[in-house]
Amino acid sequence: MTTEQIAVRLPESLLSELDELVDSGAYRSRAAAVRAGIETIAELKRRQLVDQSIVDGYERCPPTEAEDQAAWNSLKASILEEPW
Repeated sequence: MTTEQIAVRLPESLLSELDELVDSGAYRSRAAAVRAGIETIAELKRRQLVDQSIVDGYERCPPTEAEDQAAWNSLKASILEEPW
């Protein structure tokens, strides 16, 4: 895997929080913590795009009344099956 180094300037307060994460053992290094943050942002964006694709699909082709009723019936049945 090819990697590239980047530089990031952080305010002292955020740098202090970053160092606390490293000192507590949550991350091996500052770089590992920053990498994890960027990976999380990227994953959140991917999920957002998938969510929007699902919404777009339902808007293009909404469920029929029969499909809605089947979903409600399934929901009710699953609730009744619970051993409350």
